[in-house]
Amino acid sequence: MALRILSAAFLSLLLGIGDARAASVPGVTDTEITIGITGPLSGPAAAWGTIAMASEAYATHVNAQGGIHGRKLKIVLKDDGYNPGRAVANFNEMKDSVFAVIGTVGTAVLNANKDLVAEAGLPLIYPLGNVQVFAKQPREKVRTVFQVYPDYADEAEFLVGQAAKLEKVKKLGFFGQNDDYGKQGLDGAKRGVAKNPGVAIVGEVFYEVTDRELGTQALKMKESGAEAVLIYSTATHAAGLIKEMAKVGYRPKIFASFTLYDRDTMFRLLGDLWEGAYYDSALALRGEPAADKVIEIVVKNDPKLKGREGFCVQGAANVLILVEGLKRAGKDLTREKFLAAMATIKDYTEEGLVPGITFGPDRHHGLNSVRLMRAGKATDATPNQVTPWQTFAPLF
Repeated sequence: MALRILSAAFLSLLLGIGDARAASVPGVTDTEITIGITGPLSGPAAAWGTIAMASEAYATHVNAQGGIHGRKLKIVLKDDGYNPGRAVANFNEMKDSVFAVIGTVGTAVLNANKDLVAEAGLPLIYPLGNVQVFAKQPREKVRTVFQVYPDYADEAEFLVGQAAKLEKVKKLGFFGQNDDYGKQGLDGAKRGVAKNPGVAIVGEVFYEVTDRELGTQALKMKESGAEAVLIYSTATHAAGLIKEMAKVGYRPKIFASFTLYDRDTMFRLLGDLWEGAYYDSALALRGEPAADKVIEIVVKNDPKLKGREGFCVQGAANVLILVEGLKRAGKDLTREKFLAAMATIKDYTEEGLVPGITFGPDRHHGLNSVRLMRAGKATDATPNQVTPWQTFAPLF
């Protein structure tokens, strides 16, 4: 009897140690890894909410394949409505209960949470917003951030050069969100103008996230005489501007940031008004094998995403890089081991979705690349690529 009591006590002690070890790593148990996502499931950027939903669907696929080292991914998905204040509340709720956060959307949202992420030691993977939010931070404050995202200024400079080369544009208009997303794009456009003699920015038009009517902005752009308009906005606001410009008989050439790469969304919002638009892409698109593979997986696991496939690719990409880091970190998972493992990733293509992600101890901006595409018709089976990948220097 005494031996049984001693054995039971010893077993309880071992189990207690195991539970304490698991409890010491936020979001990690013997069977699960909890991952947080805050995204715009509602509000003016709701089209981008598809990204978060696709991440959840792709995590279901990972779990069906056995998870990672015997653990399944558990996704905690919260709506922030593209509102920085709501996103801060979401981060505060998650920081001590999830292992990492992935795919956070929005420059203003990232700005509002950058200090919280640093103070909490919270891994933030594939944040989708202005790279300068983190590039301007002291090195020690971005040690938990691993970003795979083009710099808006580098991209805009490239787009201005392409507008001049492909369409002989001399008068360029700029339409942007009135925050660091749009302003960083404008800074890059000005760099592009400086490198392309004869090109001038003749109109700078901004909007607020809360704006619903864009007739005034459309008239300002028309009055500027711009031959082409460079767009750094949400899909909803881009569509609103283009529709209003068409109403007043104004059809300038369109050059759009990679944030508007989803043909499905843009054609759904604009119909044939999107035909001929130039836009960048930062990853594979529907109609390309690597993208179609993950789209099939995501839509199978969440049929509600049918018809919204374009942004689904980003959702899968967010999970793929997370899983790669978790695999490398091993079964005895801690945040520190995960961060060290992420820094060993080199030339990782996410099964063909991107040219190649490389991190390191002193490099947390893993990829800064775009390629120019052009919209044909909504029924086109494959996207129309105009340029090969353009890769710029990492920023942090």
